[in-house]
Amino acid sequence: MSLDEDRPARVEDVHELALAMPHVTVEYGIQENPVYQVGGKSFVFFRTPRPDAVDPDTGERYPDVIVFWVESEAEKQALVKDETTPFFTTSHFDGHPSVLVRASRFGELTRRELAELIQDAWLSRASARRAAAWLKAHPPPAT
Repeated sequence: MSLDEDRPARVEDVHELALAMPHVTVEYGIQENPVYQVGGKSFVFFRTPRPDAVDPDTGERYPDVIVFWVESEAEKQALVKDETTPFFTTSHFDGHPSVLVRASRFGELTRRELAELIQDAWLSRASARRAAAWLKAHPPPAT
């Protein structure tokens, strides 16, 4: 375990960790926001400000929302219902297997937690063959 893994996560880590996964391409949205894809499927993307994610005090749209795919609705609910995490969702994402995080709250995650989130997002969108190959090369640690 590296001490670096336990430091607070930063937005720059999203780019580094997403690009470290195999077969990743980056597309750019209409406002040049990065969209990380595997096999043409998005797994992490920087969202443009939208009316469904706003500051409850000011009504201003959040400018720093990042979307991460998850494996299932159960995983999504476990993340967003845990009030100790920065994960949330909006009605726009009802039924969508993803969670949202504001970049301004990244420090609440460690780099290791962010790496796991990105790896899980990649695995949820990669082809079965690519996912199996990655898992074979990166077996989970024994507990």
